[in-house]
Amino acid sequence: MSALPHTFAEDVINRDTRTQFDTFLDEHRRTLNECLDGLTEEQARRRLVASRTTLLGLVKHATFVEKVWFDEAISRRTRAEIGIPATPDESFILDDDDTVASIQAAHRDACEASRQAAAHLGLDDLVLGNRRGPLPLRWVYLHMLRELAQHCGHADILREQITR
Repeated sequence: MSALPHTFAEDVINRDTRTQFDTFLDEHRRTLNECLDGLTEEQARRRLVASRTTLLGLVKHATFVEKVWFDEAISRRTRAEIGIPATPDESFILDDDDTVASIQAAHRDACEASRQAAAHLGLDDLVLGNRRGPLPLRWVYLHMLRELAQHCGHADILREQITR
């Protein structure tokens, strides 16, 4: 009797917890970044809701979030030192020189920097630079997954409205 081939679910179950977190986090990062693929600059900037939320703004905000949770929280540098806005709301503001290409590249760079910043930490290691106080890296990962999943949903709806 031959062994059955492994399924995707079995492969995921057999991976260690950290690998699972990294895999799902990278999937959400990639999905949000790709919401801009194939859009014109006007489409990416189009406001369809009362808030500052646009597809380009969502990816710019996700870049800010990466830097808050994987630079500020781990390195303990201030937002001013990092060069990011003081508040999440400000992170949606688009500058005249923000383009699909520049925002996607900045987001990819921030995600890579996040991976490198967290690489030496275990899930139960504390990050000390968050305004809430010390938090385990596991909490940061769960927060990021929740945040990115929420914004991926926003992006799906906005993109559907823009491209229909």
